Amino acid sequence: MTPVPAQHSRVLSGMRPTGKLHLGHYHGVLENWVELQHEYECYFFVADWHALTTHYDDPSIISESVWDMVIDWLAAGVNPGEARLFIQSRVPEHAELHLLLSMITPLGWLERVPSYKDQQEKLKERDLATYGFLGYPLLQSADILIYKAGQVPVGEDQVAHVELTREVARRFNHLYGREAGFEEKAIQAIKKMGKKTARLYEQYRKAYQEQGDHEALAAARALLESQQNINMGDRERLFGYLEGGGRIILPEPQPLLTKAPKMPGLDGQKMSKSYGNTIALRDQPEDIEKTLRTMPTDTSRVRRNDPGDPEKCPVWQWHEVYSDDDVKNWVQTGCRSAGIGCVECKQPVIDAVLREIKPIQERAQEYIEQPELVRSIIAEGSEAARDLARATLDEVRHAMSLNYR
Repeated sequence: MTPVPAQHSRVLSGMRPTGKLHLGHYHGVLENWVELQHEYECYFFVADWHALTTHYDDPSIISESVWDMVIDWLAAGVNPGEARLFIQSRVPEHAELHLLLSMITPLGWLERVPSYKDQQEKLKERDLATYGFLGYPLLQSADILIYKAGQVPVGEDQVAHVELTREVARRFNHLYGREAGFEEKAIQAIKKMGKKTARLYEQYRKAYQEQGDHEALAAARALLESQQNINMGDRERLFGYLEGGGRIILPEPQPLLTKAPKMPGLDGQKMSKSYGNTIALRDQPEDIEKTLRTMPTDTSRVRRNDPGDPEKCPVWQWHEVYSDDDVKNWVQTGCRSAGIGCVECKQPVIDAVLREIKPIQERAQEYIEQPELVRSIIAEGSEAARDLARATLDEVRHAMSLNYR
């Protein structure tokens, strides 16, 4: 497995701007982001170019959706003091890297991405026979690689996108990492580490290349990470030399599988705007309460004294998200024996949702009243992201002999 150099602690994740977010976004993505920002160097971005791949015919909805979404991020606890928040199109280096990667990416790699045909099937009403839609997985790869992100939080259904990114990075490094005099430069870099460390590196390298010792490979990577006597270019050369290849220009990222639960919608399906079964984070409390009170239940409970089966009831799925074991036991016993009615069963869920949403809505209101603060956060995050992206693109241009000086 290819190493992720010093950037192994960098996390990159983005969301398409779809407007105000709902509980599915909160439990599925934002709670995870809030945890990750304390552990990693995080870059979270608004994927507005990605939104154009499916909504190119009505881009006017994207602008307002961007700011609504960022406010919800901040209200949910994403902290601009700990994570960089930015808009994809504010960092044009994404687009240039996408263009350069498109020159080396086989067409078949894009056509076999599972979500390509899946989305075409789900969005039949839209004309998706465009290059942008075919190429969006490669744009995702550029999003990741431009920051040399080592970790990409995804659900299992998105692992294929990270694997494509790894393949693209591997191909790029194979084509352009074989710089003139690579081996001589690698040997000189080894000497810079000092005799003892150099000897240890060579031992690890030999153990891996001759015996396939992956523990030695991991130890060598850790050794390189700790070195203060070599620069980033030398470190990347030695990562490549370790595995018998060339210099690693674009490190391969790893998928960071999220532990996010599937947030049920009001009808028991996955919560999604396309299903019309959502509760938005900024819905009015009285509207939330009314919506939850009228959500469907087990159809076998026609009358109050009819016993039911929680497993067949959408409300039970909400209890699995929000209720503790005592409440769950109360629901199971009361529903099956008709000891409680559906209205009673829903009340603990209503109370839990309102408790969860209250501080989020209070923080959201603060940001709504300070639109310039929100724009300032994005401007600063975009500039920081662009500084990092420029550095990577300079390396890419140099590797591809595009640095005309």
